[in-house]
Amino acid sequence: MGVTLCAPGLVCCAGNNREEFFDAALRGDQGGIKPFVIPNNRSFPAGLVPQSALSFSDSFFGGSDWENLANSRLLRMTLAALEQIRPEVEDAISVYGPERVGVCAGSCDNSSEASFPAHQSYFSGAGFPASYKLAFQGASLIAEFIAAVFNIRGPCLTTAAACASGAEAVIKGAQLIESGICDAVIAGGADMVSQTVMLGFAALEAVSDEICNPFSRNRKGINLGEGAAFFVMRKNENAAEQAAGSEPHIALLGRGESADAHHLTAPRPDGGGAEAAMREALNMAGIAPSDVDYINLHGTGTPLNDSMEALAINAVFADNAPYVSSAKPITGHTLGAAGALELSLCWMSLAKGGLPVHCWDGQPDPEIPSLNFAAGGTAVFPKICMSNSFAFGGCNISLIIGREK
Repeated sequence: MGVTLCAPGLVCCAGNNREEFFDAALRGDQGGIKPFVIPNNRSFPAGLVPQSALSFSDSFFGGSDWENLANSRLLRMTLAALEQIRPEVEDAISVYGPERVGVCAGSCDNSSEASFPAHQSYFSGAGFPASYKLAFQGASLIAEFIAAVFNIRGPCLTTAAACASGAEAVIKGAQLIESGICDAVIAGGADMVSQTVMLGFAALEAVSDEICNPFSRNRKGINLGEGAAFFVMRKNENAAEQAAGSEPHIALLGRGESADAHHLTAPRPDGGGAEAAMREALNMAGIAPSDVDYINLHGTGTPLNDSMEALAINAVFADNAPYVSSAKPITGHTLGAAGALELSLCWMSLAKGGLPVHCWDGQPDPEIPSLNFAAGGTAVFPKICMSNSFAFGGCNISLIIGREK
């Protein structure tokens, strides 16, 4: 049974919806990256969602169990993305029933935005605020929120695979459909830039004080970002009807996962884990490397990640060299949202044509294989795209989607 991905709903610093985001990616617009100041007065570039994108009615929150989270940026970003796909969600519920629709949501941070001020209050002697609850930091927060928004009564799952969480949510959604447990699934991820997260990555010395520069000899590390992206995934049971419709029919063709378990934060240096994930995705899709038109790179801008990813792509694709680019100089690294947000770029490339530009200083690293970076104005109408997510702990995921109409 095939699985179809409906058009994504999303919000990030580069756009308040999929059209704005894709336009920014085609132009290489890095204007959404802004300074973010942490408590020691150090400042780092970060991809921050504008408050205007989140300034909608809080009527859903009022009088509900979620009332104390009405000001949550994390849940407001989630809701902003979901509102864009509400017709698709409601159609799936109408066709299949709420018990046959599931939720798979990935995130890394959950709600440290609530914990940081709460603990500041506690350590100042004022105690925890009355509105603060430990449940706000539960891993299941986003998935439970989505289910509550739409009154979904099917499986409600949370994926926690570090920076591959959004991609893992898509895989789990596909498995729920293929197993016959669900007929449709809302799948994706959301994450935000909080003081806690920024301080943690700064302590790891992984954050660049400049806009990130993936695959350059001058790369210095990541920029953090925030956002949310979700798809409605449906079982592909009406191929003839879909072929006659106006919407593009884009399917999940293949997926690959590996766990190299090399180190808690550093990837396996030779790229073997990433290579295994890409090869598994190609094998599941039943295609050759030469069939892939574009790869959205994980491309964080850290020395180790970029090196191993270049080695892995060179090993898998060799002389076939598809176009590649990283979205992170445009969005920042959106952590648990990244896998779904970057898959959205692949979806838009398939639906609209054109490739996201790779933003960097054009200075290749002589110690790693060269890649075929997409430049501005690259006129390609891809049929098959791959999206890579390579996370802490050696959690590697590669997704392949293709246009079937």
